[in-house]
Amino acid sequence: MKLYYAPGACSLAAHIALAESGLPYTTERVDLRSHTISGGRDYYGLNPKGYVPLLELDNGERLTEVAVILQYIADRNPGTLAPSFGSIERYRVMEWLNFIATEIHKGLGPLWKPTTPDAYKAIALDNVGVRFDHVAQALGKQPYLTGDRFTIADAYLFTIVNWHNFLKFDLARWPTLVQYQARVVARPGVQTALRAEHLLKPDAKAA
Repeated sequence: MKLYYAPGACSLAAHIALAESGLPYTTERVDLRSHTISGGRDYYGLNPKGYVPLLELDNGERLTEVAVILQYIADRNPGTLAPSFGSIERYRVMEWLNFIATEIHKGLGPLWKPTTPDAYKAIALDNVGVRFDHVAQALGKQPYLTGDRFTIADAYLFTIVNWHNFLKFDLARWPTLVQYQARVVARPGVQTALRAEHLLKPDAKAA
């Protein structure tokens, strides 16, 4: 499998899942400003949507959309990063994936755009803050979103919450989230992905 990614983007969740899965994979960086990949090739030629992640399978087929890619990776090594399909535990993971995608990931979207008025950015961040309240409440009872085990939902949540480093909003309001981020970043697979994307110094330990 080959993952097309941009450092720190939502594709980091898929990168983490691959590193955690133990499956063989390669990666290729995408320049999202020019929409090119190595050699100046047009990324739109691979993915007409133009964004990341894109997962190219060994048979040449390609998958997009992070929540789908995460589940595909998990199902290549059943039971490691997500419960089996059909179980209520799997639907709980899917429930979190959908919540993160629609309520947090997309909620933070306006903060990335320089043309978004500051007043609207504040409103968007307030709305996401309510979602963070819900997540923090869940994590106050258990180490990971669905219990004691790290899943693809955690890879996704960690990635999106990590955007506070780029968007410069303070997580201090949610100490449970701060602790969660530290717990996740301590995982070897997570550090492997972060270092590969140059988001963690080679000699760094858990942040």
